Amino acid sequence: MDRAQKQEAIESLKGEFAAAGAVVVTHYMGLTVAEMTDLRGRLREQGAQLKVVKNTLAQKALDGAIGEAGDSLFKGPVAIAFAPDPVSAAKVATQYAKDNDKFTVVGGFMGQQVLDKASVTALASLPSLDQLRGKIIGLLQAPATKVAGVLQAPAGQLARVFNAYATKDAA
Repeated sequence: MDRAQKQEAIESLKGEFAAAGAVVVTHYMGLTVAEMTDLRGRLREQGAQLKVVKNTLAQKALDGAIGEAGDSLFKGPVAIAFAPDPVSAAKVATQYAKDNDKFTVVGGFMGQQVLDKASVTALASLPSLDQLRGKIIGLLQAPATKVAGVLQAPAGQLARVFNAYATKDAA
């Protein structure tokens, strides 16, 4: 890479770090191309991405924003998983690490906060943004359904009373 390409890669990483809800730093030593493709496909389904990064370029893109602890994450063969949703990349990466012993989660960061492996695992256990939205909509719809049922009940009773009088008069 020449200097211009390196600068372009650094700027690209800065944009990805800024747009990501959380970045999960992983080691992928020993994974085959098929396994990496499978992992990328799983991440893509959740709206996340996996990118193999050069450690020095990633550290320059971070520009010391997350300190020494963050810079120490970038040692060895590193790939980063990231998504706008903080939970989705962590969820897929930790699940894949459980299934494949060659792939390990080293840590990560959210904004300025550095996460260790246990914190990334805890982040992965949280419900995703879509699941939270579904729960909120369910909570909002439940009272509306009950209100509609309460409002509809007297009208149904009134209709049954009119029907009873009509059948009584007809008989």
